[in-house]
Amino acid sequence: MTGAVIGFCLSSGMLLVVSGWVRTRRPSIEQRVLPYVRDVLPQLPAPARASSTVEAVLGPAVRRVGTVVGEVLGGSASVSRRLTRMGSTTTVDEFRVRQVGWGAAGLGAAVALSSVLWTTGRAGGPVLLVVCALGFVAGVLWCDQHLSNRVAAREQAMQEEFPVVADLLALAVAAGESPVAGLDRVMRVCRGALADELGGVVADIRTGTPIADAFDALASRTGVGSIARFAEGLAIAVERGTPLVDVLHAQAADVRESARRELIEAGGRKEVTMMIPVVFLILPVTVVFAFFPGFVGLHLTSGT
Repeated sequence: MTGAVIGFCLSSGMLLVVSGWVRTRRPSIEQRVLPYVRDVLPQLPAPARASSTVEAVLGPAVRRVGTVVGEVLGGSASVSRRLTRMGSTTTVDEFRVRQVGWGAAGLGAAVALSSVLWTTGRAGGPVLLVVCALGFVAGVLWCDQHLSNRVAAREQAMQEEFPVVADLLALAVAAGESPVAGLDRVMRVCRGALADELGGVVADIRTGTPIADAFDALASRTGVGSIARFAEGLAIAVERGTPLVDVLHAQAADVRESARRELIEAGGRKEVTMMIPVVFLILPVTVVFAFFPGFVGLHLTSGT
């Protein structure tokens, strides 16, 4: 009787899994109608094609899980903004799929740990289920935090590169070149995150985008205040013909002064932390070097 109940439950579960998989594999109304209206509306996006059999089989389910993860985490506006600030060509859907992959890796590590705990008898079933859930959540959140860290590192690099780029552009403009020609000349000798952003601005201008609109777009998508002010100043200078040399030198000096002030503030915040090696490493060694010769001398004197 017990075997019959177990077989019935197993077969019922397998039937539900197969029926649910078949139901979710049905093409959506968009996928069925889009091929017939593409010649009428050519601006519609082309359907994504799978590059492998694994992607064709598991791709829809992974994308669906990624959509659910995005809805649980609060939407895609923040992710889209961070991807834009990072200058990445990755779409939000692709990032959600990556998040699901990181979550699956975390789940796999949690399952391995749970298997060890189960075999050793150190934890029960409910605790192990919680561990697996926490592993998946940790993987998803780690991917999101990794994106935020990359954005912060890129913007920090852009802020560090800005004074040099501003001074070089000021020299080029003072020599008689236009702001766009000066940017083009600066981009030939500079490498880095800010150079890539300004190179994108120059490319947009060459493809027909108005100069002011290209600089306004840079100001709106960057997360660094000094670079946003720099782009807005260039846009105003191009529109009104105002001088740029003094403005660029002043902006570079402001950024250098801000970096110096932030360094001093960081040193003040970490003053106590910096005392740890002094108190626990340097001071004991100094004390040992100061008292050890006297201790040895006293020992020799008492021995004689």
